[in-house]
Amino acid sequence: MSTITRSRRRTIAVATASVVALGLTLAGCSSSGAPADEPGASADELEAALEAGGEITYWSWTPSAEAQVAAFEDAYPNVDVKLVNAGTNTEEYTKLQNAITAGSGAPDVAQVEYYAIPQFALSDSLVDLAPYGFADLEDQYTPGPWGAVTVGDAVYGLPQDSGPMAMFYNATVFEKYGIEVPTTYDEYVAAAEKLHTADPKAYITSDTGDAGFTTSMIWQAGGHPFTADGTNVSIDLQDEGSKKWAESWNRLVDGGLLATTPGWSDEWYRALGDGSIATLLTGAWMPGVLESSVPDAAGDWRVAPMPTYDGTPVTAENGGGGQVVLKQSKNPALAAAFLKWLNADPASIEVFLASGGFPATTADLESDEFLAKAPEYFGGQKINEVLVDAAKNVPSGWQYLPYQVYANSIFGDTVGQSYLNSGDLNEGLTTWQDQLIEYGDQQGFTVE
Repeated sequence: MSTITRSRRRTIAVATASVVALGLTLAGCSSSGAPADEPGASADELEAALEAGGEITYWSWTPSAEAQVAAFEDAYPNVDVKLVNAGTNTEEYTKLQNAITAGSGAPDVAQVEYYAIPQFALSDSLVDLAPYGFADLEDQYTPGPWGAVTVGDAVYGLPQDSGPMAMFYNATVFEKYGIEVPTTYDEYVAAAEKLHTADPKAYITSDTGDAGFTTSMIWQAGGHPFTADGTNVSIDLQDEGSKKWAESWNRLVDGGLLATTPGWSDEWYRALGDGSIATLLTGAWMPGVLESSVPDAAGDWRVAPMPTYDGTPVTAENGGGGQVVLKQSKNPALAAAFLKWLNADPASIEVFLASGGFPATTADLESDEFLAKAPEYFGGQKINEVLVDAAKNVPSGWQYLPYQVYANSIFGDTVGQSYLNSGDLNEGLTTWQDQLIEYGDQQGFTVE
């Protein structure tokens, strides 16, 4: 959930037709300002824009946003940033797509999660920031997040955080029942069986069906179910990686070894606190969530690398996002300058880290101070050493659909039914695939 995603509560709202009806927007949207991809845009314009000043609007739900905006305005008093919380993830994207469709009302800068960026990029709603020199910033970020904000030579945003996955586990529960920390999924299933046999009220983890978790797990398993080149899309949720994950996870679903507690609910937090949910396979943003929302479990939790299928270190990204500049901006240079400061200036990143964010910037991930942090909540473990190693083990080449927002919205009615009925996850994935192909064809994509 990260500093970006901390308040999103992974229960994903159903996307409305205004968000997902892309067919009429594939050809592009009008802009009320001069976008950066027009002739004349340059890196020099950013400093000039900051000097000239003006007003821009920034949509964000991240907890660090208010303090970052205040720090920016202190550094650049000629600029007034109007901060608006337009809602969390899908709620914001609905409003954003409505404004894009209407041709007015969009902010200058918006927070967008990585999975949703392709949708807005494809509809020609975002400013390409490469002419402003943003491509030169690539080496400042880890490959996964950088790849999520770029398409070919175009740069549609800057990463703010990242979510390399790790296994968070309750060491007190593991010790109580003599459970070794699993390093493979065979061992993970065995640990689930041992725990639930010893205490029928305890479960290795909770999973009722979540699109973001599923795609991350398929990513870790080596899957590439989605590929997109413009409006040409390929969907294969029965590729080798997808089937590898489903067949492994089926053992937990079929065996009744997963808690059915809805994620991010009060009951879920209580279960994390009392040990009846013993592990979480999730992104590196989780420590702050546990510390703030599960205080009674202080000292119980630890962090370990994700289990793997054959012992070879590999993980995936889960959650995270960055900021983009909308083409409706009347001052794209000023908006771009603010975005650059927000996610590349050390003063801004310091504020972000202070709020518990896990960075996407290599300099911060490699700093001795960051690596040496040993929170008492985690028993004094240097958890960032584990999380930074995870960031180095994320396979490249993953892609989301250019209508992933819609894809996530129908997950519960497709794959989610396999969880509900203790059925075969592969059948759920196939149903999801069929509906995604049908939807893509309806919206003007060429899908195979």
